[in-house]
Amino acid sequence: FGTTDIYVSLVYLTCYIASYCFELMFLCRRLGVELGKVQVYQEANRETRVQIEESVRSEDVFIIQTVSKDVNTTIMELLIMVYACRTSCARNIIGVIPYFPYSKQCKMRKRGSIVSKLLASMMCKAGLTHLITMDLHQKEIQGFFNIPVDNLRASPFLLQYIQEEIPDYRNAVIVAKSPASAKRAQSFAERLRLGIAVIHGEAQDAESDLVDGRHSPPAVKNIGAIHPSLEIPLLIPKEKPPITVVGDVGGRIAIIVDDIIDDVDSFLAAAETLKERGAYKIFVMATHGILSSDAPRLIEESAIDEVVVTNTIPHEIQKLQCPKIKTVDISMILSEAIHRIHNGESILNAHAVHWI
Repeated sequence: FGTTDIYVSLVYLTCYIASYCFELMFLCRRLGVELGKVQVYQEANRETRVQIEESVRSEDVFIIQTVSKDVNTTIMELLIMVYACRTSCARNIIGVIPYFPYSKQCKMRKRGSIVSKLLASMMCKAGLTHLITMDLHQKEIQGFFNIPVDNLRASPFLLQYIQEEIPDYRNAVIVAKSPASAKRAQSFAERLRLGIAVIHGEAQDAESDLVDGRHSPPAVKNIGAIHPSLEIPLLIPKEKPPITVVGDVGGRIAIIVDDIIDDVDSFLAAAETLKERGAYKIFVMATHGILSSDAPRLIEESAIDEVVVTNTIPHEIQKLQCPKIKTVDISMILSEAIHRIHNGESILNAHAVHWI
């Protein structure tokens, strides 16, 4: 790696030291480097304290951050560690955040806020100079940063899993559980030379363009019209049609693809619909397996045969609760990205490189 060493720091997650530290150690072994020495702990008053225990002056610092159940504490640990490296005169501070938290809050809803933009600004202000992440919920989130952002893709690993672990995948159809995820499904279908189906209907889609509740502009009858001769048309409320499947899934394997699987209700509803339409096997493929609350139990009791996610988020406990959950390792592409960024190389074709 040239004359400058890579300094890779691990932010210790209280809940996941045992389950995910091994994965990060494996990533470092691929690079031939050791984890940096750092202490991260909470004091009695619940304040987070970070102590870098070796010099990082003029070094490239890669801070690997995973997401725990206490996502807000995780974010504070990351920000404080980035700032500690900045004040210790690190040359570059690169965040390796496989799953970018708050990425689903990237659009204005009602009188809410775009939290992804806020978090991006906080990271840049703390001192981050580069970000490596994977499958952002919306690619446009990259524009929230004023630093370079490399948004890696997990799809090659998921496609490889389909080809190697589903023997009769040629008889499969790629399914979008809502029109919002049709583009991702189309990408999978084109690469596998398979058909596509889209579920549309009464199941509520969290990413749909809902009425935002602000009632703006207000109804004409509630205000004095500036121009009495003009009437402002009111927004017609949406009414979803009965649930339908656009595409043939009868006698086929259905592979539902998405970027995040957290609340599984929509996936369970999609699986039931596909079963009713004649699909004989149902897989769910997603990059980020958050699997909150009782998701493992619901999956185990559902019509879904297998859920395949990557290890961007630790989920070993969920796997013990639900044998249907399978994991695809993506540490290869992360280590390749770190290697190339450190050496000033392009990562455009990183997926084409077989990292040994």
